[in-house]
Amino acid sequence: MAKAKLYAVDGNAKSDVELSEKYFESEVSKGCLYLTVKAYLANQRQGTHKTKTKTEVSGTGSKPWKQKGTGNARAGDNRSSIWVRGAKAHGPKPRDYRQKVNKKVKFKALLSALSLKATSENVFVFENLTYETPKTSEFATIMATAGVSGKKTFFLAAESDTNLLKSAGNLTWARVMRVQDVNTYQVMWAENLVLSQAALDQLTSEAK
Repeated sequence: MAKAKLYAVDGNAKSDVELSEKYFESEVSKGCLYLTVKAYLANQRQGTHKTKTKTEVSGTGSKPWKQKGTGNARAGDNRSSIWVRGAKAHGPKPRDYRQKVNKKVKFKALLSALSLKATSENVFVFENLTYETPKTSEFATIMATAGVSGKKTFFLAAESDTNLLKSAGNLTWARVMRVQDVNTYQVMWAENLVLSQAALDQLTSEAK
């Protein structure tokens, strides 16, 4: 069974904790990981890009000069895409980039991501991640003691992990998310996955 180091509140290692076989020893599906991460990134796009077409750009539809005899190239109006301040030919239009992924594929991708972290021994479990006051310096010291400071780290927080978000909010290498909001992309983004014991129990409650 997969195991992870259990750390005290001060960041010192205490013992090992067993990880759920269903969540941390699942068969890795590269296909599910690819589809889920691709859909997540696509869904972040707003799709509001827009350029003006010939009917929208300011100008006149009148012929700027007669067809022949001036020595100039033929022109029908001053809104042409080859003119300065003219329209944009074949420019981007607003569109929806959202992609749909089957729930089973999403769940399989999450299990794969968690299993990869466990296999590489990058899962860290703390007795709790609760702090009386949000102190970033104190939090950073604790994480440095545990050996996760400075690396891209994803924290999963339970409802009981108060002040965790505020303590880690100013650290560029840390991201915090509630257990119920966890997604595959964030797990794959991080080098380390850190959970409190309460968060681990909440995450794996379905496996019991």
